[in-house]
Amino acid sequence: MTDYFEVHERDGAARLGEVRLAEPVSTPALADAFLDDAGSLWAGDREVPDGDETALTVLPHRAFPAGTRDEVRESFAVDHPGVAFPSAAVVDSRSARDLGADAYLLSDAQGFVGHGEAFRDAILRAKSALPPDAALGLSGVATPRNVALLAYAGTDLVDATRARTKGTQGMYLTADAEHFLEDLEELPCACPACAKPRSEFTRDDCADHNANALRAELRRVRERIRSGRLRDYIEAQARHEGWLTAAFREFDDQWGYLEERTPLMRDAEVTAAAAETLDRVEIRRFADRVTSRYRNRFTDQPLVLVPCSATKPYSDSQSHRQFHDAIKWRGHTVSITSPIGVVPQELETTYPAQHYDSVVTGDWSEDEIEFVAEVLRRYLERNDYSRVVAHVPEDGYREICERVESDPAIDADFEYTCVDHPTTDESLGELNAALQGEPAYSKREREHNTVRAIADYLLGDGAGDDLFGGLGASGGGDRYGGEADVRTTGRYPKLQVWGDEPDAGREGEPGEQFATMVPQYGTLSFTLAGARRWVESDAPTKRVEIDQFVPRGSVLAPGVVDADDDIRVGDEVVIEGPKAFAVGRAAMSGPEMAGSTRGVAVEVRHGEEK
Repeated sequence: MTDYFEVHERDGAARLGEVRLAEPVSTPALADAFLDDAGSLWAGDREVPDGDETALTVLPHRAFPAGTRDEVRESFAVDHPGVAFPSAAVVDSRSARDLGADAYLLSDAQGFVGHGEAFRDAILRAKSALPPDAALGLSGVATPRNVALLAYAGTDLVDATRARTKGTQGMYLTADAEHFLEDLEELPCACPACAKPRSEFTRDDCADHNANALRAELRRVRERIRSGRLRDYIEAQARHEGWLTAAFREFDDQWGYLEERTPLMRDAEVTAAAAETLDRVEIRRFADRVTSRYRNRFTDQPLVLVPCSATKPYSDSQSHRQFHDAIKWRGHTVSITSPIGVVPQELETTYPAQHYDSVVTGDWSEDEIEFVAEVLRRYLERNDYSRVVAHVPEDGYREICERVESDPAIDADFEYTCVDHPTTDESLGELNAALQGEPAYSKREREHNTVRAIADYLLGDGAGDDLFGGLGASGGGDRYGGEADVRTTGRYPKLQVWGDEPDAGREGEPGEQFATMVPQYGTLSFTLAGARRWVESDAPTKRVEIDQFVPRGSVLAPGVVDADDDIRVGDEVVIEGPKAFAVGRAAMSGPEMAGSTRGVAVEVRHGEEK
């Protein structure tokens, strides 16, 4: 049970937390100042100290270096007593387990830090075995250059031992390099240790500088986590050393580990400035959901492929307004973009479709073309169109469309309408002509299809029809099947979803409100009536089971009995318990809710006592 460590914010596996001592410490942090080591049992018997809340006490321990055989670990394993003060246990990545401590220090860190694959495996092993709300510490390995990646992988505590040692050896450390002190004619830092003239700067000063540089880098990392931008920083930072690049790529291959810990949405913009951006969880998650959950409901219109725009959402841009004037609701508009893939018009506000910024050079890399073409191919395999009107320029876009068109698995005719540039009068005229005779869909149809598409994206394949009715819903005659039995009000993208029963709502309202579209993230926010409808439908439900209380404002982790594994931070969830029914937004992933003893699990929006 963790009493003295709490996670406040999450950015993938990286966490902004707090060691709750008499003077609280924000993590990721240097732990030297507040660690009180009770000593190693290899040197002799040790008494469990009388710890207090001024320090994190490292309980008596036996540290096992990397490569220690399992039988040795088992023979010399330490029984850790339960204590009532802030404590840390020394374990190794192969035999880590829940010992009831607030923090866990990996004794074999020096054996795997510096090796990409070994580092990945050790962190994944330890994280899977330890409580999700305990701090993870690595000692003797942190430098200003690698500490951002250590935090990105899930490390909460480090020390300055390695940085100081390198300083005494004459190595001057910065966030991007290691310099031989003798080679420096000028000190590139302005910390207190570097304030003296270069001629008076000693190796002891160098050790102090290295520790200062490590503290400064941790401050930078904490602020990046706080703003949801650590990944952007890591994409550049990891290039400064070979093993960092390797470890970064190894973690990108661990989809399950990172996806579970990455919020569904956030305020931070996704900056697409490197090839590794295509491997980001946000990008891969969007592409996967669009090609496995989204279903086109504009069955009478052709597909119209258009290029993306710098302005987000796309429909606010001048170019897309010109496209709209030519299309006139006679085609289903889907934007092609890197690094997102394809964006149906109904999901243009859904994170990260309106939260990214890419480097525009006019040139597409082969990786970008291959990724977007694969997403478009999978999209067309899932969705049927009578034909495809590709209103795209030559650079990149045209090659993507031609690759997909030539795929034998794609049974769709492509027609290209762009002449020189998509917004020239000639090109727009060609687009208009290509859609002559096509029926136009109504504003009502677009709004209904938008809320259904968002429900599909958030909850699962078919959820939109199960919740809000629609063609193709199972059992066409049941309550949530067949034609839509909801109505929408408000102006896009601030749509409200109501039941199609005017007498069910309050006086002056069009019925019972089920949900509101949140334009900031392109998601749905359910009312209690909408949550009940959700539970009664066939749509996959994200449930949080709580104990015997009525939540007010939030549900804390100790009150959670169980939670669905597929819940992610930012998900809409239904909260159910013996005494209450509520709806809100997840502040932890499902596995973290079920395994944590501290922290806010769900921010409750509406609730009622049973």
